[in-house]
Amino acid sequence: MSDSRVFSSPRPLDVPLLSLVIPCYNEQRNLPGLVEKCARLVEGRAVEVVLVDNGSTDDTPTLLPELLSANDRLRTIRVEVNQGYGFGILSGLRAARGSYLGWTHADLQTDPLDVLPALQYIEAEGCPGDLYLKGSRYGRGLFDVGFTVGMTLFERIVLGNWLWDINAQPNIFHRTFFEGLQNPPHDFSLDLYVFHAATRQGLHIKRFPVRFGKRGYGVGHNETLRAKLRYSWRTIKFSAGLRKRLLAQGHN
Repeated sequence: MSDSRVFSSPRPLDVPLLSLVIPCYNEQRNLPGLVEKCARLVEGRAVEVVLVDNGSTDDTPTLLPELLSANDRLRTIRVEVNQGYGFGILSGLRAARGSYLGWTHADLQTDPLDVLPALQYIEAEGCPGDLYLKGSRYGRGLFDVGFTVGMTLFERIVLGNWLWDINAQPNIFHRTFFEGLQNPPHDFSLDLYVFHAATRQGLHIKRFPVRFGKRGYGVGHNETLRAKLRYSWRTIKFSAGLRKRLLAQGHN
């Protein structure tokens, strides 16, 4: 991705406008390329990246601090025991310092530099607190798009909102929105929960296209048919529980 989309901010570079959280679980082979892209992202910009070692059992705990040692705006925190994808992200968000917070994946299917259009938009709008910025993936196969269509229709029926491409990255929002979230889930339902909360609270949703490429190394959690079906079933159960909780709280 080109660096032509340059974001400049009048604030000091050591006071981040955006903190981008990237959870890393056994991603040692992807880390060099990921850190290189993150270094390009923070160069000359009021951005920090928090890479969360989410209980990795490979060489990530040793490799990640070494890769980050030369750049003080690339930080890492360690979750000693993996407690879920969402738990790792939440741990990073709580450690972040930016006015805006966000997350993306570590597998290089999405580029950390994808946040640059979001940064430009935030500044152009005067840095308001009611923005929710989210990627919209292109470049996927018809099979994957079919699952996305199915889950979008299901969530429309259950939760009453159009939540297209729930798992698209990155997700970016103001710190005040994050601090108001109540009992966010610790698993892969976090994407759905936060997206739905932003929609229900009436935040201004801004989508922008991001290319979804091939994973750098390894196998993702949701790449096989069996994994997709398992994920879909967990999402269905979570959505039903979320609807029940919202109804109990008096939300339509």
